[in-house]
Amino acid sequence: MPILTGSAIANIGITQFMDAIKYYMPSPKERQYEIVTDTKGTLQKVTASATDSLAALVFKTSADPYVGKLTYFRVYAGAFNSNSQVWNSSRGELERIGQVYLMRGKNQEAVQSVVAGDIGVVAKLNTTGTGDTLCTKEKPVKLAPIVFPNPIYNGAVSPKTKADLDKLGSSLTRLAEEDPTIKVHREMDTGEMILSGLGETQLEVVVGKMQRKFGVGVVLDIPKVPYKETITGTGKGEFKHKKQSGGHGQYGHVLMQVEPLPRGTGKVEFEDITVGGTIPRNFIPAVEKGVREAIKEGVVAGYP
Repeated sequence: MPILTGSAIANIGITQFMDAIKYYMPSPKERQYEIVTDTKGTLQKVTASATDSLAALVFKTSADPYVGKLTYFRVYAGAFNSNSQVWNSSRGELERIGQVYLMRGKNQEAVQSVVAGDIGVVAKLNTTGTGDTLCTKEKPVKLAPIVFPNPIYNGAVSPKTKADLDKLGSSLTRLAEEDPTIKVHREMDTGEMILSGLGETQLEVVVGKMQRKFGVGVVLDIPKVPYKETITGTGKGEFKHKKQSGGHGQYGHVLMQVEPLPRGTGKVEFEDITVGGTIPRNFIPAVEKGVREAIKEGVVAGYP
């Protein structure tokens, strides 16, 4: 196993490292990749060749505050041309391609095409994300996508100022596109914006990146637990409403019964068991509305 030492910052040993890649590592032509065709689902082999049909895999998405979304792809076969159209076989949609670039450090170098074995970048794609396969519509193929771990750690993010609130949603969406191990959703019961990732450190890095890239300041907290309350037994209630303030006045007599549904049902059912037209039908929807408003705040601790 070749072992090389060096420093990218001090530019020590970089030429030797690049030479080692050239001489010791196999050429893309020497390796065959398994692909799955969209039409028949059969496994096939694809060899790196600039003359074959296009097969490219998107392995990274970057949110650039100035350029917009940058999509990094590796060409496994064929050539990826500027100002063309490609087929996204993972999503079944046509994608319009503008200028294609090669990355030289942080700089983008415009090129006419990127051929098999090379890595390229294209900006502002509409539907393509990390793990998608780009190919030709006439010969659709699907490369094995990258498998990412599911997020296991949650944090609640809230904006520091009103100006941060306006940019919070868009910046979180762009960062989630950049890192597929990040998920964002709003917890409806608590009203909190939940950021999920692989650990506390990753979420802190995301918060720092939001401030650095998009100028959005947020606070990261432990999420509230969205507790629920339920009815455990059968109960009956009766109430009489009387109000005289001139004229006919008001009078209402309410009889209500509550009882639990089977455990795990997760819903509330309202049933009208009045008989014989005792109560005019046009009053029933108002009664149900009152019940459904009341169940939003439980009697134990105010939870739904």
